[in-house]
Amino acid sequence: MISIRRAVDRGHANHGWLDTHHTFSFANYYHPDHMGYRALRVINEDRINPGAGFPTHPHENMEIITYVLEGALAHKDSTGGGGVITPGMVQYMSAGSGVTHSEFNASDTEPLHLYQIWLLPNEKGAAPRYEEREVGDARNGGLKLIASPDGRDGSFAIRQDASLYASIVKEGETLTHDFGPGRYGWLQVAKGGVEIGGLAMQPGDGAKIAEEEEISFTALADSEVLLFDLP
Repeated sequence: MISIRRAVDRGHANHGWLDTHHTFSFANYYHPDHMGYRALRVINEDRINPGAGFPTHPHENMEIITYVLEGALAHKDSTGGGGVITPGMVQYMSAGSGVTHSEFNASDTEPLHLYQIWLLPNEKGAAPRYEEREVGDARNGGLKLIASPDGRDGSFAIRQDASLYASIVKEGETLTHDFGPGRYGWLQVAKGGVEIGGLAMQPGDGAKIAEEEEISFTALADSEVLLFDLP
């Protein structure tokens, strides 16, 4: 079963410095039918004005992955982690027992466009940790493993039995993924558009995948997608 969560149906808030869309309930947006999916709790698409951002604030017991589409993200946190994340890089922070951090648009002139993803951890109260990784061209034409429970293939080792893949696909290319028995999926279109199960998806659309041990999708244009394999 494949069900599309359309971009236009997401929660939306424009704070002036931040234009944000929420796939699932978040902050002041609440929808009882969209509280997350399996271990996936948050998919926020944020556009942040030059020089603006989130001042220091706390998190705990959440696996947080940030995927930059355009611009540059400046990050600092209480683990000592920090840096500037640009397209082709991915950031992982396990909030664990508690962490404080800030995130800002690193540019005073260019906008910042990113996805921030939260997954529920399968272990609470663990030591916080921070990593960042270059994935770049490894995403081209295939599904590049970004995060996994065991850190295989150079991915982030996260505290959840979930895997995240990213791909940049050319128009007309088809990709296939095997989920295996009892697994679930979520496909998020970041750029372009894809066709899955006879359904067309556009930027910002997400597809909930259940009772499908294998899926295939075809790019309707040059596209960038995120695929979650979930328990």
